[in-house]
Amino acid sequence: MPPSSPSTTTASRTDLATELRVTVLRLSRKIRSEAVAGDLSEAQYCVLAGLSHHGPTTPRALAERDGVQPPTMTRTIAALEGAGLVARSAHPTDGRQVHIELTDAGVDVVTETRRLRNAWMDDMLRGLSAKDRTTLEKAVAILRQVADV
Repeated sequence: MPPSSPSTTTASRTDLATELRVTVLRLSRKIRSEAVAGDLSEAQYCVLAGLSHHGPTTPRALAERDGVQPPTMTRTIAALEGAGLVARSAHPTDGRQVHIELTDAGVDVVTETRRLRNAWMDDMLRGLSAKDRTTLEKAVAILRQVADV
């Protein structure tokens, strides 16, 4: 096989970058389209999942983590609070701020949504050969490195 020219190598990398980007986005959309337990938007669920993963935090930190403006997060928190999924508590060190935390009902929504989405993914993976699942395990480790850059 002849050595690759620089332009062929660059095109190959670009094709890989494009294919990876498009595939990851499509997979992400499919996962997100799987049921969210309760009558929530994906943005609302992301706040609940973030609280589940990171613990109680301030509305400003939630807005920064989700990449939205504070007024948008304020509306999201109000809707989640109205649904009984989050609660406000006193900030441990700053009396001017509040912490937002999951309620038991919020924990239940996150747990059930994860269960539904994992069940969907398990069904998809069941159709793969053992060799493909092994390859996918290796790919997940690589994707985790890319995501953590």
